[in-house]
Amino acid sequence: METIATNKSHGGTQGVYTHHSEETGTEMTFSVFVPPHETGAKLPVLWYLSGLTCTHENVTEKGEYRQACAEHGIIFVAPDTSPRGSDVPDAEDEFDFGKGAGFYLDASEEPWTKNYRMRSYIEDELPALIAEHFPADMDRQSIMGHSMGGLGALTIGLRNADRFRSVSAFSPIVAPVQAPWGEKAFSRYLGDNRDSWAEYDAVALIEGGARVDHMLVDQGTADDFFAEQLKTGLLALACKKAGIDAAIRMQEGYDHSYYFISTFMAEHVKWHAERLG
Repeated sequence: METIATNKSHGGTQGVYTHHSEETGTEMTFSVFVPPHETGAKLPVLWYLSGLTCTHENVTEKGEYRQACAEHGIIFVAPDTSPRGSDVPDAEDEFDFGKGAGFYLDASEEPWTKNYRMRSYIEDELPALIAEHFPADMDRQSIMGHSMGGLGALTIGLRNADRFRSVSAFSPIVAPVQAPWGEKAFSRYLGDNRDSWAEYDAVALIEGGARVDHMLVDQGTADDFFAEQLKTGLLALACKKAGIDAAIRMQEGYDHSYYFISTFMAEHVKWHAERLG
């Protein structure tokens, strides 16, 4: 692991790091905020997964999470959204597919299968690196995300409910198999067998029996993607039928941007902190 930069913030350290990923076969960059803490202390970990076109930089620069993480003693980890590099397949004229649009899945179709392994990277490889290099208590983890990253947070949380104590999201794509973004990405990354798509769809996972103990979702009413791509109501209905303790809140007048995310970020961090202990 190589340190790209570190800056002191709110008494802690905001760092940006890079390493070679065995899963993606590329160099991967991520950011980590470590709050002030006593020597030898182990701190809970909050993962943040970003949305389409984003890297670790978006939330690191605009997310306004550091004060809340310092107050509650939480490590904040922000990975990239896809593999990067000149040898990585891409769809250069498509913002919703290829680089910047990894959808937190392991691709099974060529030419994507070699590099597009973001599920294994987030679930297995990067956590091992965090455990090795940071004062992380890996028995206390939670996960959150935005848009495509909200999809990732919900599905990874549902598939690994024994690992994550709580899951939250801003404007998540909750049912990608029923949305244009998801249908486009899944058909090309995963092939035509729609049965294999279900493990990357929060609504389908819940309908199939997956459960989490605590879920928080904020969705802006002025979000241009709400009706066609995000379909938040389907998640609310699925959670109600499954008896999942989910707070799904419509925030009046907010859009899809980081102005929205930063407004409620500290509240999400506090909510996770209460469940991380």
